[in-house]
Amino acid sequence: MAKRDYYEVLGVNRDASDDDIKKAYRKLAMKFHPDRNPDSKEAEDKFKEVKEAYEMLSDDQKRAAYDRYGHAGVDPNAGGHGGPGGADFGDFAGAFGGIFDEIFGGRAGGGGGGGQRVYRGADLRYNMEISLEEAARGVEKTIRIPVMEECETCHGSGAKPGTQPKTCGTCGGRGQVRIQQGFFSIQQTCPKCQGSGHIISDPCGTCHGAGRTKKQKTLEVKIPAGIDDGMRLRHAGFGEAGVNGGPAGDLFVEIHIKQHAVFQRDNDDLHCEMPIGFATAALGGEVQIPTLDGMAAIKIPAETQSGKVFRLRGKGIKNVRSGHFGDLHCHVVVETPVNLTSRQKELLREFEEIGRGEGSQNPREKSWMDKVRDFFD
Repeated sequence: MAKRDYYEVLGVNRDASDDDIKKAYRKLAMKFHPDRNPDSKEAEDKFKEVKEAYEMLSDDQKRAAYDRYGHAGVDPNAGGHGGPGGADFGDFAGAFGGIFDEIFGGRAGGGGGGGQRVYRGADLRYNMEISLEEAARGVEKTIRIPVMEECETCHGSGAKPGTQPKTCGTCGGRGQVRIQQGFFSIQQTCPKCQGSGHIISDPCGTCHGAGRTKKQKTLEVKIPAGIDDGMRLRHAGFGEAGVNGGPAGDLFVEIHIKQHAVFQRDNDDLHCEMPIGFATAALGGEVQIPTLDGMAAIKIPAETQSGKVFRLRGKGIKNVRSGHFGDLHCHVVVETPVNLTSRQKELLREFEEIGRGEGSQNPREKSWMDKVRDFFD
């Protein structure tokens, strides 16, 4: 099974600070710790996954390699383009190019075109707000995102049409210069070409030598049924264009669900308050409650107390992975009548008097008073 994105595992953004990563790790580690979840294989696997993600993202060097090359940059056993079970040599050489340069005196993983370096485009994040109903049923949205794309005039070269970038005379097109300091040879980014390996003497008039221009891109995003708040959808290759022909980055659509007027969501379950009148609570009856599929009827037994919860199976949210539906939990709230008429007040006082003669008809009140007496005694 392919590994999940480390940032997704910890539930943080790609630009999260070290403190944010540490807080997210501590929270998840406590949640899935084996001591808190005995005999749970799923929790154990989650704990290992969270631990691995934190070990990679809490180390600056490992995090930088992961941001640039993904799992292949931090796991020598990760599968890459070089075949099953082996990382792609281009990724490997790119991550450890400095070492290869020092040993062999050349540029590791260098591409064609005079050693011109290529860079992967930046990832983009788009925050999308949807309603609870849209999250439950799934929806398709059209979004527009500003991205840096390859210049159509110069096709990414940065040079004016009819001209070509010249190889940098300082670094010979390698993008790196070597400085000898005693017994040590130190390699640095070329100060003349800033590591690109070439000089543009006659820049493109459209992109001014950058090789990329800002554009608005339209994208259809399919939101699967059951998606939850904070989940992200990855669209590979829809990020910013790479530099010097490098691959484009990815677009991450982060979902935010609006607060609902009736329901509160808890994973796949829904919760709502169900106000009922004093007479219905005492005598019983039937009430209509809303669900995401329409109205449903609930039979209220006599002598129902405030706080009782009725569960409607399968009336919650469809799980985005398993497809199973959660439940709807209706919390009873017995309302005290207001704006009473004189006759209603008279009847309630009569009811109270009759109740005293028949023994306690308020069990919770009696139990509470007994506890108060025991406390003072």
